[in-house]
Amino acid sequence: MYRLDPRYAPAPQAVLHTGWQAAASQLPHGPTVLAIDGPPSVDWPLLADHLERELTDRGTPVALLDIRSHYAPPAHIRSRTEHPADADDPYFRKLADNPLDDLFETLPAPAPPQAGLLLVYGPGAALVEHDLLWYADVPKRYAEAAVGAGEVGANLGLPDEKPDLRRLFYIDWPMLDRHRDALAHRLDAWLDMQHPDHPAWIDGAGLRATYAALARKPVRTRPYFNSTPWGGHWAQRELGFNPNSRNTALGYELIAPEAGILIGTGPEAQAEVPFQLLCVLEPLSVLGAQAHARFGTSFPIRFDYLDTVGGGSLSVHCHPKEPYMRERFGWAYTQHETYYLTLGSTDTKVYLGLREDADVDVFRKEVERSITDGVPMNPEDHVLAFPAEQGQLFMIPAGTPHASGAGNLVLEISATPYLYSLRFYDWLRPGADGNPRPLPYEHGFANLETGRRGAAVARDLVQEPRTVREGTGWREEVIGDLAEMFYEVRRFVLDAGAEATDDTQGRFHILNVVEGDGVTVHTAAGDLHELSFAETLTVPAAVGAYSLRAAAGVGPVRVVKALVR
Repeated sequence: MYRLDPRYAPAPQAVLHTGWQAAASQLPHGPTVLAIDGPPSVDWPLLADHLERELTDRGTPVALLDIRSHYAPPAHIRSRTEHPADADDPYFRKLADNPLDDLFETLPAPAPPQAGLLLVYGPGAALVEHDLLWYADVPKRYAEAAVGAGEVGANLGLPDEKPDLRRLFYIDWPMLDRHRDALAHRLDAWLDMQHPDHPAWIDGAGLRATYAALARKPVRTRPYFNSTPWGGHWAQRELGFNPNSRNTALGYELIAPEAGILIGTGPEAQAEVPFQLLCVLEPLSVLGAQAHARFGTSFPIRFDYLDTVGGGSLSVHCHPKEPYMRERFGWAYTQHETYYLTLGSTDTKVYLGLREDADVDVFRKEVERSITDGVPMNPEDHVLAFPAEQGQLFMIPAGTPHASGAGNLVLEISATPYLYSLRFYDWLRPGADGNPRPLPYEHGFANLETGRRGAAVARDLVQEPRTVREGTGWREEVIGDLAEMFYEVRRFVLDAGAEATDDTQGRFHILNVVEGDGVTVHTAAGDLHELSFAETLTVPAAVGAYSLRAAAGVGPVRVVKALVR
């Protein structure tokens, strides 16, 4: 059965508490400077108020310092964090590489308290001299919701301004992630503020011990689905997501910059901690030496769902080629993708690559007319359409125009960068606000791969499975392997009761059950992990030998696997 809340027990030495009283009880009575850092999406006034009341009630004097009151003027922050090349771009920004101290003209240097506790709180609090350091957090989906709702103060360093998603994605998150990652090795505690009146608290040493153990066994991140204008309803009906939302669209199975791991013993005692910290704290164990040398602590592959079952077709778009991605947007690697059809049919479509006779100038003119005059266009006049047959994998290297048509459940197995959809055409569809959805088509045409078209698309990007290993009742196939993409996609096919063997050989694997009831993953170290239909599992590089066992009487089972070559 699909789990919406996969959860892992904390290490035996870890201390996990819930509630403000329990959190405050971890603090000393003597003179202490406590810095609590974290993103703007945390309710900082509430946090300070609760801690102050709990400490005061036990007789500990408290002084408060809201670090945000020392930020530089907004105009200064903007000038430091926004690239001049972005001034005329309404869609994207180059990833900010600023340190968080760029938020300040000068950092405050408060005198240590003579008695009691000085609480320094807010984004950047760790930059002040301190005795103890906590990190307060809510998952990134909360920040995106706050900005989408227009909550003033949702952007980093701009407490009184209307929020902007571009700043959140391309400036706030890179700055905050880099800052948080640098603190991970010395945090004294992690505070999960999803339930601000009853937060979860885990000690830093215990968190690191928990992650050290998880880095050596299979682990599943907490999934969720968002809603979009094109979204479908399969995940609502089959998995139980977003029952009261208009649809389920993009399913976050494993998108490393946003994914979280639930640590705890149950829903009343759990903390959600970023998966990214697993890569920061245990990079060799998780990524392996080769991937760590190439990608640093950036986990380079993502698994997500595109649900258009009962919804609409995605926009026709492409992604930046690597030089453009690196120089214009600041990512070191680019957004190569693949579509695996978990659900599809010969009656639904995947749009992929240019027709042999496509005229790019005509394509551009029709795109421009659709934007300026609202004239509909037929993408199939320019882009090939393939039957979206269940079990087919479509390779989508950067620059290739593509879209999933309505009626599909696509498992998107892709490079991790995911915020650069260079849209050409979106079916004249309005966004959630009623306005036309943004179409950064000029970026799209600057990256359009015009050489791969016609028969070459089917030959190179719609590949036939090729068996590379097999045993009694099972085989492993390569279903997607392209020289210009740094990862490949394979698939296990298992009969009922069959057991397939594998070994990470120093490279992480990602698994997803695309057909059948599921498998049990057994590692050589004795760890077991159940994996059901539609679930995604990361097998860290340190796991080594493992096996996949299909239940007796249940079969066939198909499991997709991705790995860095």
